[in-house]
Amino acid sequence: MIKAVTIKVNGRLQNVGYRHYARLAAKDYGIVGKFVNNDDGSAYIEAQGEEQGLQDFIDYCKKGPAWARIDKIEIEAAEVNEELTAFDS
Repeated sequence: MIKAVTIKVNGRLQNVGYRHYARLAAKDYGIVGKFVNNDDGSAYIEAQGEEQGLQDFIDYCKKGPAWARIDKIEIEAAEVNEELTAFDS
């Protein structure tokens, strides 16, 4: 079953490869959606996919690459968007 979430991540995310590695993780886990770096240094992610792949992607987002520092992460259920076909970042 396809599920969708929004994820807001706060911490040291920019200039450490967080977006790049999130895109690679999304591909590995079969996730489609989008990634946006916010002006305040946080990241906003819309992600959807099969339940297990989505959970694996969320787990990745909670830790990120070695150079990142995750201070806070907020995850909310969202509506599935059938028009999403890739992970844009």
